Amino acid sequence: MNQNLLMIEDDTRLAQMVGEYLRQSGYNVSHAADAATGLAQAASDAPDLVILDLMLPDMDGLEVCRRLRGQAGDLARVPVLMLTAKGDPMDRIIGLEMGADDYLPKPFEPRELLARIRAILRRQSEGPAPANKLLRFGSLEIDRDARTVKVADQPCELTSYQFDLLLALAERAGRVLTRDQIMEAVRGRELEAFDRSIDVHMGRIRAAIEVDAKNPKRILTVRGVGYVFAKQQD
Repeated sequence: MNQNLLMIEDDTRLAQMVGEYLRQSGYNVSHAADAATGLAQAASDAPDLVILDLMLPDMDGLEVCRRLRGQAGDLARVPVLMLTAKGDPMDRIIGLEMGADDYLPKPFEPRELLARIRAILRRQSEGPAPANKLLRFGSLEIDRDARTVKVADQPCELTSYQFDLLLALAERAGRVLTRDQIMEAVRGRELEAFDRSIDVHMGRIRAAIEVDAKNPKRILTVRGVGYVFAKQQD
């Protein structure tokens, strides 16, 4: 079954061009030219991924992302690939903080957009089939199959990408990983790592799973190197 993509983009010409390219690559693509229409379509169509422009005529793309993440059920976890007009790193960081899974600065090559879409969707549908689907570290429980995280039986809200980052670290508990190694473990070598994006996501993961995100006990920073997931926890 072809996967469904929703593109929220006010540049109709760009949306038509990208939409046709993605359809030729086997995806079903719908388009909304403004935020209000896009949010309504997302709620009714349940897309597999949303391509979201940062600059929209009726609402900031960051607010659209925030509202998607505030929805109930699967819609809150739908992957979001954000398009940033200027490619400003701060725009990307803010987008990631709002819950976007990835970003792509304009102008972009359709082939790169396709590669990023495939990488995001692959992370959701593929991966190793370990003998034990549950990883437990004290009160922290990670369910590989259900793609859920709980602390003391309380669910933690993470994006698809953040879940994959956490899982990559947890499966290598006690081993220090560089940012490049983390990115490679999560989405392969086809895309370049953006170090600061990892830091932003780690901050959000800590906020979800740590008792005190400012004094983390589970995900530790190794200065000048990267991160390590602690084997011994509460």
